[in-house]
Amino acid sequence: MMKNDCFEARVLTLFPEMFPGSLQYSLAGKALHKNIWKLNTVNIRDYSEDKHGTVDDEPYGGGPGMIMRADILAKAFDDNDPGKEWEKIVLTPRGKPLTQSKIRDISSKPGAIIVCGRYEGIDERFITARSLEEICIGDYILSGGEPAAIILIDAIVRLLMGTMGSDKSLLEESFENNLLEHPQYTRPYEWEGVKPPEVLLSGNHSEIEKWRKKKSLEDTKKRRPELLFSEK
Repeated sequence: MMKNDCFEARVLTLFPEMFPGSLQYSLAGKALHKNIWKLNTVNIRDYSEDKHGTVDDEPYGGGPGMIMRADILAKAFDDNDPGKEWEKIVLTPRGKPLTQSKIRDISSKPGAIIVCGRYEGIDERFITARSLEEICIGDYILSGGEPAAIILIDAIVRLLMGTMGSDKSLLEESFENNLLEHPQYTRPYEWEGVKPPEVLLSGNHSEIEKWRKKKSLEDTKKRRPELLFSEK
């Protein structure tokens, strides 16, 4: 669980009305209310140069869709650039896969400025010139970066000190130590003819811990074997 005075998520988007969205509920919403983190949205269209609020243009070389312009994005970014200590991210299918390790790293910073793409993509010159880290939340395509930003922020907020009730609960979750979490059970004792493993009812905490570690390893080997060979 990361110590942070008040983590800030600063989101550059064409649709600021999409925020906070689900982030206003449950753990993230409570943490927002308690000022554990704060959210600021920036409307990229406010930096357009014409009365129509144009932010995109046709791609050089032809092809479908429109591309978000580097000059307009740069104006929006530069006017809201928080400094070098912050994480600077653009969400794109071309980015590196988002991992729990990366989430931990971001949550240790004062904040993150997150650029949400739309249309067919973003002019590569903007991404390169402003040294943005390209992050992908999965091998699928969304209509824009906003849903991905919400997922990213939710994952970060969970690691901020004061959001969760217990440090230990974070350590036992999936992807910590490159393992999936062990199976969980609760009441009723018997459901549709199936009972929980007896070891969980034994009261022997040493044996319970051994069983959980064994199941975590077994399930990871079976479901996500690549995690066992990836860097933490």
